[in-house]
Amino acid sequence: MKNKIEVCLSPRDFNLYNEGFEIIVVIDVLRATSAICAGLANGVKSIIPVDSIEKALEYKKKGYLVGAERKGQVVEGFDFGNSPYSFMDPKFKDKEIVLTTTNGTKSIEISKYSGQVIIGSLVNLEALTNWLMKQNKNVLCLCSGWQDKFNLEDSICAGAIADVLISSGEFYSEEDSTICVKQLYKEAKRSPFAFLKASSHRRRLKKLNLNKDIKYCLTPNQLNIIPYLKNNALISLDEKKDIF
Repeated sequence: MKNKIEVCLSPRDFNLYNEGFEIIVVIDVLRATSAICAGLANGVKSIIPVDSIEKALEYKKKGYLVGAERKGQVVEGFDFGNSPYSFMDPKFKDKEIVLTTTNGTKSIEISKYSGQVIIGSLVNLEALTNWLMKQNKNVLCLCSGWQDKFNLEDSICAGAIADVLISSGEFYSEEDSTICVKQLYKEAKRSPFAFLKASSHRRRLKKLNLNKDIKYCLTPNQLNIIPYLKNNALISLDEKKDIF
């Protein structure tokens, strides 16, 4: 029997999809899920995602390294934001750090009660799809979007995941949202960086002089890592030990 793969285009619509999926792939390409992948691939022990500045401040008072981003910028008073390059800093190696962002950590929070949360982005696309194809589970890709609105980069990433899984013959979809993002991905797959040149969030980040971050986040298959949520912290999946 085939398993289902579907795509939710915005956290605002998650209540329409939050049943019947054992695995929820949270996607926030620019930049939260890309940064999470980068951090864990570069030796960060774990990342605690929180959905509000208030919760992040509580951790900061306890002595944690805490990153906070809102509208693309580091929140005043915090150590860093959600640049993937910040998460590659050697001082974070073997540390448990905390992160709150405009979109991605909100998506993690709302989905963690509905299934096993897995972190997806273009940077870990191949590793993620290879792993998902081995699972006998229904999969929902949750696009974090921008402030509850549709965005292109997350949708293209979700389309790539759906395309690979459906093409395997082991998965099927029924929703128009999944068909839509698959078509977007086919248009963008040759060069996501060029295709997304006019996208709203890329333009937003470019105005903040974050071109280096944009290029990193839009370059597929850089990392062989699958972050997942365990006991409210994101850690790197070990396929030999972790069974869902």
